[in-house]
Order: sequence, then C-alpha cells, then structure tokens
Amino acid sequence: MKDKVDGLVSIIVPVYRAAAYIADTIEMVFSQTYGRWELLLVDDCSGDGSVEAVEEALCAYGHHPSDAVLEHVKHIEEYLCGDGKKVFLICKNKNEGAAAARNTGMDLAGGRYIAFLDADDIWVPDKLRKQLSFMREKGAGVAFSAYEFGDEEARPTGRVVHVPGTLTYKKALSRTIIFTTTVVIDRSIVPDELIRMPQVESEDTATWWQILRAGHTAYGLDEVLAVYRRPAKSLSSNKLKAVKRIWNLYRRQEKLSVFASAFYFVFWAYRATMRRI
Repeated sequence: MKDKVDGLVSIIVPVYRAAAYIADTIEMVFSQTYGRWELLLVDDCSGDGSVEAVEEALCAYGHHPSDAVLEHVKHIEEYLCGDGKKVFLICKNKNEGAAAARNTGMDLAGGRYIAFLDADDIWVPDKLRKQLSFMREKGAGVAFSAYEFGDEEARPTGRVVHVPGTLTYKKALSRTIIFTTTVVIDRSIVPDELIRMPQVESEDTATWWQILRAGHTAYGLDEVLAVYRRPAKSLSSNKLKAVKRIWNLYRRQEKLSVFASAFYFVFWAYRATMRRI
C-alpha cells in the first residue's frame, strides 16, 4: 500500500458495463468542491466499451500508461489532470465482482481517506467537502450520509432515507442503512484489513459489519449527499434474493445463532420495507 497522503481522498469506482454512465461519473467527481482527490476506476472486464468511454472522457488530459503493479491487473493508465488531480484506469485480467474490484482500488489508493462510489450513482457537488468536515468535527473513522432514491435516469423521486447520528455493530445488524456510495473511511483510524471487502454477496454490508464489530462507530450525516439510481431490474430490487443474502450474512458471515439471526432479521425486514414506502 502507498503511504497515506493526509487530506487526499481516494475515490474507488468499480466499473462493470458502465459505458452509459461513466463519463457522467467522471464529470461529477471533477465537479466536487473539495479538490484533493484521486479517482481510481477499476474496470472488471466490462466488454461493453466502458474502458473506451473512460479514455474518451479524459482525452483532454495528458496521460501515460503505467506499469501494472498487481498480478491480477492487465494494465493501468494514469491521467494527470492538473491541480494535482490524478485519475487511474485500472483494467483487471478477469471479472471477479465488485468486492474484488474495490479491493484492487484499495491496493493502489494513496489517500488517507477512502470514498466509495458506484458508477451509476450520483454525488451532490459538496459531498466530499461536507462529509470530511463532518468527520473531522466528530473524530469519525467511518461516515455515511442520507440519500435519495432516483429512477433509471437518476432523477430524484423524493423518497429520502434518513440516517441516525451514530451506528454501532448491534444496531447495524437490524438495519442495512449504510449506502455504499455515501461512505468515507479514514484509514488513519480504521485499518485497511477491515476495509477490504469479503467475497460474499452483499459484500458492502458485510464490510460495514466487520468494521463495526471491531469496535468502531459509524457516524451518520443526515443530509442528502447522494442519489441512488434504481434500475427496474437492479440487484437490490429482487426482494427474495435480498432476504437470502441478509440471512446468509447473519448465519455464515457473522455466525449468529438461528435465534439471534431471526431476531435481527425481523427488525431488518420491517425497516427495509418502511424505507421503500
């Protein structure tokens, strides 16, 4: 891992068949009012023109291919974008899923802060600035924010998910309220081994739980800083699969008893239903 640069945010974006969105994602990051960031775009063997879309979006900036430094990476392109900003296009050798793509980004991230962003979701322009200020005020190692549901075009629908001020491990087991695209983690507080995502379904939830289980508290900023695009056939829209994923996390990942799993599941199901009404 690189030395962590204080104040630098490493924005990790897994890219898989995101050709329709990725140029907007890049423009959105460049529009952030907080300027100290690096963008790590990890292409997971998309095969749909995502790589070409990234290169076209960044064609105005000088770039040069860098030597691949990871065995599972085919090649890396480093774009020098002025004002100290860098964009890395990291192309993997094989498709391994979002968790592995984010971990690949972690391997190359040089910032003190890790911010997760999915290619089809939206950040408001002040997202990083407000969240980092909030984290410094609270002394937070993990922060997340409120968000709003969007339609297939990421147009806000008016349905807002509000978040609690703090979230501990036991509280988190009964609510999957942390939205990945809103998360920022301070690596000077939370060690990298806790941030690395396990290769399981709902890997993001499993990651937040493993961080909180280790004794960290997540701090919620109850302000809408992101829009969650929800295509009609999105992964999370399949309710039966969502139920199976959360149950498997309780039993296999957290190794909870059947009784404890059922207890937390009841509260999870209620809150998940209310969040979508």
